[in-house]
Amino acid sequence: MIIHVVQPGETVNSISAFYNIPAERLIQTNGINNPENLAIGQAIAIIFPETLYTVQAGDTMGSIAEKHGISLLELLRNNPYLSGREYIYTGETLVINYQKKKIRKITTSGYAFTHINLNTLRESLPFLSYLTIFNYKISINGELVGDDDSKMIQMAKEYGVAPMMFVSTLTSDGKSNTEVFYSLIHNPEVQVRVINTILHILHTKGYYGVNIYIEYINLENIDIIADNIKKAADIFHSEGFKVSVTVSPKVNIESHGVSFDKIDYSKFAAYVDSVVFTSYEWGMTYSYTSSVTPVIILKELLNYAISIIPPEKIIIGIIPIGYDWLLPYVPGFSIANAVTSDSAIQLAADSSIPIQYNEQAQAPYFFYVNFNQEFYLLWFKDARSFNAIADLLSEYGLKGLAIWTIMDFNTQLWFVLNTEYEIERVQL
Repeated sequence: MIIHVVQPGETVNSISAFYNIPAERLIQTNGINNPENLAIGQAIAIIFPETLYTVQAGDTMGSIAEKHGISLLELLRNNPYLSGREYIYTGETLVINYQKKKIRKITTSGYAFTHINLNTLRESLPFLSYLTIFNYKISINGELVGDDDSKMIQMAKEYGVAPMMFVSTLTSDGKSNTEVFYSLIHNPEVQVRVINTILHILHTKGYYGVNIYIEYINLENIDIIADNIKKAADIFHSEGFKVSVTVSPKVNIESHGVSFDKIDYSKFAAYVDSVVFTSYEWGMTYSYTSSVTPVIILKELLNYAISIIPPEKIIIGIIPIGYDWLLPYVPGFSIANAVTSDSAIQLAADSSIPIQYNEQAQAPYFFYVNFNQEFYLLWFKDARSFNAIADLLSEYGLKGLAIWTIMDFNTQLWFVLNTEYEIERVQL
């Protein structure tokens, strides 16, 4: 894979001519929304097709896939813009496969809320092993509250994607509910009610398994949490369901470096099918001015995680959004708003601001001044970031990636992952 970083004076056409790739394909495969005005420092991923096919009269997507011995889903992954299309047109050129040999199989899990745009979901499903539906929240008395998820479950199964039920004690706006959490881990009656309710939903809704988000893990409560997970996992496994646990390690950014509590996650990892390490970043955050999950921090975490958990059980989170910080930063008060990569690049292009890149974080960023003359720092992710995180899968021998979230379709993210790895399909 070549990742081209746009230089002053370059255009889509000049880059296209240099690499001998049609400009339209560069735009499609990278999801470029600003083709007439590229930003300096913008990253463009370039991978050369091995086999192309020109659509003939009477062709369908299914017949083209069959003719070339590939699945319809692979055709959609190599040409994601087709997912939103009802027809293909005579004369258009499709990518059958790419020259790059894929490294190995990985699992991918996409997190989504029930209000996701169904066209966006349809675009993402060919790239997923699992669809994790962020829906069910535990109440203080052990009841589960959630919205209608039946359409999402149905769509996932139509694409051969395993729907996973996500259960947490988070509120609808992503805030932690400590009262509910501690009531759950210390009250056997509430635990039984929650387990029975989850089991009922798994059966009646047709879920493949459950993903349990565990908050507030510390050195004092890890043993009781592990006991609770074992009890629940044994029941779910006995009924034929997969069990995954998600944790968000608390990372401390200090003057001398990065640190985090050395929790012995192996105490519960033995009872579940996978452990997801990620951070659930919401629409705004009071965190520090930094890239979301910098690669340097991910590597520190993974160095510890693989020492206590088999790497083939570990899934790492990838968060394709960015954050826009008003400066000066005031700890505990400054709020950052979430932005998509496309919006960040568009802002840099419109403002004629060069995008910079931090090698340690493996993330692009830039400073800008808004119309109120306020000074901002914007961090986001691009093809370089996605490629660096994808490389960790091979470096550490991990099971796969969890994408938080797929509420917006990030073309470049999926282009990078699809050409590097084969997406594992689950037997439903």
